[in-house]
Amino acid sequence: MNIGQAAKSSGVSAKMIRYYEQTGLIPPADRKASGYRDYSDRDVHMLRFIRRARDLGFSVAEIAALLELWRDKSRQSSEVRRIASDHIATLEDKIRDMQDMAATLRDLVQSCRGDHRAECPILERLETDPPDEDLTIRPRSGAV
Repeated sequence: MNIGQAAKSSGVSAKMIRYYEQTGLIPPADRKASGYRDYSDRDVHMLRFIRRARDLGFSVAEIAALLELWRDKSRQSSEVRRIASDHIATLEDKIRDMQDMAATLRDLVQSCRGDHRAECPILERLETDPPDEDLTIRPRSGAV
C-alpha cells in the first residue's frame, strides 16, 4: 500500500511516517519500481504501535526502546515495566507543574480587576522577576 493508505490505516500522518523513517524509528519502506513507498501490513501494525505509544505520551526515544523490546521475543518484561514506570513519573511531574501554573494564573486572574484601569497584576507578574525565582534556562516540552 502507498503512504496515504498506510497513513489512513495506521492513524499516523504521512508526514510523521516520513519523519519516523528519516530518524530511523522505523525502517525505510520498500519501494515500487515507480519509486513510491510500499508499506506492508506489518509496517502498518508497527505504525499503529507507535501511534498508541504517542497517544500515551511516550517520547520518540522511549518508543524506539519499546519497539526494540517488542521485536525481541526473548525480552524480559522488567525493562518494559521500567520504561513505563519512568514515563509515569515524568507525566506526574508535568501534571504537578501544570497544576502549579494553573494555581498561579488563577491567583493572578482573581487579583486582576478586569476593568477600565491600566493596572494589571497578570502583566506585572510577567514583567517582574520574583526575588526567589530560578532563572535557569530549562527545556520545555510540548506546549508547556
